[in-house]
Amino acid sequence: MGINRLWVPNFLAALVAEKGASENTVKSYEKDLEQFISYCAGKKINNITREHLVSYIQFLSREENYAARSVARKISTLRDFFKFLYSEKEIDSNPAAHLQSPKQSKPLPKFLSREEIGLLISEAQKKKNPRISIMLELCYACGLRVSELVSLPLNSVNFNKQQIFVKGKGSKERIVPVAHKTISRLLQYINEERPEQIPNNRNSIWLWPSAHAQGGHITANTFFKELKNLAAACGIYPEKISPHVLRHSFATHLLNNDADLRSVQKMLGHEDISTTEIYTHILSEKLIKTVQEKHPLARLKK
Repeated sequence: MGINRLWVPNFLAALVAEKGASENTVKSYEKDLEQFISYCAGKKINNITREHLVSYIQFLSREENYAARSVARKISTLRDFFKFLYSEKEIDSNPAAHLQSPKQSKPLPKFLSREEIGLLISEAQKKKNPRISIMLELCYACGLRVSELVSLPLNSVNFNKQQIFVKGKGSKERIVPVAHKTISRLLQYINEERPEQIPNNRNSIWLWPSAHAQGGHITANTFFKELKNLAAACGIYPEKISPHVLRHSFATHLLNNDADLRSVQKMLGHEDISTTEIYTHILSEKLIKTVQEKHPLARLKK
C-alpha cells in the first residue's frame, strides 16, 4: 500500500484548524503533496527515508528546474505533512524532521515613489470608481496584505479611534492606525457607495461586498487587475505594480521618514524583526540627498 490519499484532506483540515491557514496556503500544500505522492509511485509510507526525500528535492531542482524559493516551500510542506503523520502515529519515525531548505537570496522589496502613489490614487478618483480608489488608499495607508484587505469585515473599522482591526497570517490579530483623510474617505464610501454593491438591500458583513464573488466580498484577483489597469492609465509600467508593492511602499516610506522599525514591524504584522529589517537595506531618499549635497566631491566645480 502506498501513501493513503485520505491523509491529505485530514492534514489540510488540521492546518486550517490549528494554524488558521488561508485558502491559498491550503491549495499550495495540496498541490505540493499531490506532486510528491505521484513521485513516490506507490512506495509504502513507512519505507520513505530521509534519503528518499533528499532524492525528491534534487529531482525538483535538477529535473523540474524549480527555483530555490519554490523548493523551499515544498520542503516546508513535507516537513509539516510528515510531522502530522508522526503525531497521528501513522508513521514510526519522521524522515523530514531534519530536512534543510536550499539557501536563497532575498531580493530587495520593490516599491513605488510617493509621486507614483499619488498618480494611482488620482487616476482611481478620476475613473469614478470609489471602491477601488479607497481600497488602493487603505492598502497603502496601512500596509495590508491583499488577503487582509479584501476580507475586511465592516466592523473592523473603528472610526472614533481611527484604526482598523486586522486578522493576518495564522489568524494573528493586530490594530493598525489609519490617517484621518483616509478614514473620512472610507466613511463616505460606506455611506454612499457601499449600499450599491449589495443586491436587493441584503445585509453583508464585508467592507467590500460583492454580489458575484463566492466569498461574498471582492476577490484579490479583481483588485489586482484593477491596479494593473490604473497603472497603465497613468503611465506606470503595469509589471511594476501589485498589492504587495503597495505594502512595500508603505513600509519604505515610513522608514524613510524616520519611523521606528519596531512600530513598522507591528503594523505589518511581522512575527520576526528580521523580516522588517530588509527595508533598511533600501537606500533612503534622504540619504541619497545628503550624499549629493554634503559629500566633498559634490562641491567640486566641473
